[in-house]
Amino acid sequence: MLIEKVVIRKMKMDLKFPFQTSFGTLQERLFLITEIYSGDHVGYGECVVSSNPYYSEETVSTAFSIIKEFLLPLILGKDVQHPDDVNKLFSRIRRNNMAKSAIEGALWDLYAKTQNKSLAEVIGGQKSEITVGVSIGIQETKEDLLNKVEESLKQGFKKIKIKIMPGKDIEYLRSVREKFGDIPVMADANSAYTLDDIELFKEMDDLNLIMIEQPLAHDDIVDHAVLQNAIKTPICLDESIHSVEDARKAIELGSCKIINIKIGRVGGISESIKIHNLCLQNNIPVWCGGMLESGIGRAHNVAITSLSNFTIPGDTAPSTRYWVKDIIKPEITMNEEGHIQVPTTPGMGYEVDLDTLEEFTLETNEFTIDSLIPSN
Repeated sequence: MLIEKVVIRKMKMDLKFPFQTSFGTLQERLFLITEIYSGDHVGYGECVVSSNPYYSEETVSTAFSIIKEFLLPLILGKDVQHPDDVNKLFSRIRRNNMAKSAIEGALWDLYAKTQNKSLAEVIGGQKSEITVGVSIGIQETKEDLLNKVEESLKQGFKKIKIKIMPGKDIEYLRSVREKFGDIPVMADANSAYTLDDIELFKEMDDLNLIMIEQPLAHDDIVDHAVLQNAIKTPICLDESIHSVEDARKAIELGSCKIINIKIGRVGGISESIKIHNLCLQNNIPVWCGGMLESGIGRAHNVAITSLSNFTIPGDTAPSTRYWVKDIIKPEITMNEEGHIQVPTTPGMGYEVDLDTLEEFTLETNEFTIDSLIPSN
């Protein structure tokens, strides 16, 4: 794949409803879309950054700078044989995983198209459909939460993820159990707690949760091991895992029993596959979390979830869950059984709606080999 041109779009899409976590409330998504051109093909990727550095240290502006100044000089004008090669090439640049993933994801889409195969097929996917869960943001009242859960169950979602924070946690979760019984429920804390809250988590053992996701500090694997040893409910790590090495250390320490793989957080599909394979070898189930992606990032999530060890329903909900209009066609849909079909057409399996893409574009930046700032 001779990399002839790269386009980076700064995007804005309004959410259908406010989405609240312990980090704050989102009403719009600011992010980047990447396009990589080679011959007759174009590959698309998504940079799942936010406008603020609360979930990750990366933002729209920092990711754009890293891509422009350091990543593009490594690939523009070069003949890339396989996306895995870029994973190695980018390894000298520390972290900035979402920026890396935006380029690598577009290269995977491009590579699959040049092979005339689906993205799921070229990464080794084995499923023809994936099972879908839903993520419910923090609600103002227990009644609001119960209404959201009821609506989600009627829509067919197979796992209910409930965001929690201090003061809106165990009583909210308990109300769901009391009304709906033993439905598949998990809690996502987004690092809002400390070991001082260990008794609270022991109380949660009685709720039969699938897991508690990232209860402690975003960069911790030591305290999580202490907590996991003290409770029966599986801990799932999210923000703490940025690489296969992070996953290895967490598994060896006993910090978790489940890992959430987000393509952007770990730096791309190649690293996601490595983490998946490590977890498979160690009997650690994985699932794919969501970052409120547009249809492009969502399509990549569908492909990665087709790998065999993604045994827990992920957060890759249909396009209409979050967006009035998505930037792909057809939009991602879910059947009544809570499944999304894995596309079999070349690349990510969905066509980019160029008119809608342009509608949501704030700024377009085109790069060729002659337009770059030299890399250090």
